[in-house]
Amino acid sequence: MHHSTRHLPDFIDNSRIENALSDTGFSDDSVAIRDILAKADAKAGLSMEEAACLLKTQNPESVQAILETASRLKKSIYGNRLVLFAPLYVTNECCNRCLYCGFQDTNAQLERRTLTDEELREEVRILESQGQKRLLLVYGEHPTLGAEWMARTMRTVYETSSGDCGQIRRVNVNCAPLSVEGFRTLKAEGIGTYQCFQETYHRPTYAAMHLRGPKSDYLWRLYALHRAMEAGIDDVGIGPLFGLYNPDFEVLATLNHAAQLEKDCGVGPHTVSFPRLEPALGAHVASRPPHALSDSHFTRIVAVLRLALPYTGLILSTRESAELRTRLIEVGVSQISAASRTYPGGYADAEKATKRSCSCSNADSHSQNTPEQNHVHATGKPEAQQFATGDHRTLDEVVHDIVANHGYLPSWCTACYRAGRTGDHFMDLAKTGGIQKFCHPNSLLTFQEYLLDYATAQTREAGERLIAAELAGQPESRRLKLQAMLERIRNGERDLYI
Repeated sequence: MHHSTRHLPDFIDNSRIENALSDTGFSDDSVAIRDILAKADAKAGLSMEEAACLLKTQNPESVQAILETASRLKKSIYGNRLVLFAPLYVTNECCNRCLYCGFQDTNAQLERRTLTDEELREEVRILESQGQKRLLLVYGEHPTLGAEWMARTMRTVYETSSGDCGQIRRVNVNCAPLSVEGFRTLKAEGIGTYQCFQETYHRPTYAAMHLRGPKSDYLWRLYALHRAMEAGIDDVGIGPLFGLYNPDFEVLATLNHAAQLEKDCGVGPHTVSFPRLEPALGAHVASRPPHALSDSHFTRIVAVLRLALPYTGLILSTRESAELRTRLIEVGVSQISAASRTYPGGYADAEKATKRSCSCSNADSHSQNTPEQNHVHATGKPEAQQFATGDHRTLDEVVHDIVANHGYLPSWCTACYRAGRTGDHFMDLAKTGGIQKFCHPNSLLTFQEYLLDYATAQTREAGERLIAAELAGQPESRRLKLQAMLERIRNGERDLYI
């Protein structure tokens, strides 16, 4: 156990969570549910007890009202914007023994790999050539790979550019908990959001699932976000891994964690993620989750998280199918990954597979192919990846779908982070609605870049129609300013933002 955790209290209030989830005194009263939804609709958030009522109700009309309220609330805060990013696995070396993870230390079937600087640059160049601007760097936990090394990999990513327009503007990090000094090292290199998932907040389950390594220290992990904020990283991301324990318990514990961060650090989490267990080679628990979560209950959970944490970004990975992702975006998700590879070197492998399947001789011309030609996917390496993915579409296919079929505005905006609109400053703007004057215009500007530099002809056509429609709905002064900035982008300028 880390010496610094021995005196720390476990702030996850198990008894309060269990009481909220019990049926003692619970009346499935549609009037009470309506009152809770009215509070959520007013963007006031929800207590654990109120969220528990929404999770427990069996009334079909109440369930439908939960989903409809969440959808309405999401639209009122986020509009039709949808942020896109990609994960980049830098290493799968790990000294932890987590029974649900393909990277666990005893998995002799796993092909271990840590990217060299040049391999990392190649992964970044490939992602840039697709149009990505925001990356999430993912690391295993190993004593030889510490904060200084991670900071160097971040620096490599920021320094790597491709072509005239390829540039990563936001590097978020998902790594094992560090000391305050370690987090300061990442802060100095320009980290965006620091993301650390507790996996399960239920301590007996946590102990049963984490048998060895630094990750077996529950409290060291629980306070990781506190230490990150102490180091000056004011955007942090939390989340449970669904499938290990009662999912409703995990939802309420996540809300407990968010409230504690706000109480202790002045601002709650910037994002919440909610991955479900997916099969992974050498991880028997991942193939047979102890607490499997159905799609319908998962959808309700995402809606409840949106209602309880109205201003917090909700992140969805490619673990889920394209169809379910569309549904979850509707009820609350505001950020999605696309075309993800979940092992080190995965993007280079996919690139090679695509080139082998493509008759074109120009290594970069596949990005301008038809969607049918682009629908060439590497099968991945089951012996290398952390978990199986469910949405195998290319970035352009995802963009075309959300634009042409659902009217969402893709965003690669990083303006708030570089302009200092983070932490409590961001939340103050979000809660007053002031963030809208930045987010929507900047989304249009980054989308215009994508259409010009990376999109297929079909996606570009659908995107230009959407931009025209979005401009038509703007106040005249903002519309004129945006039109001028969009014209500058069409004339070759890049990275314009408000």
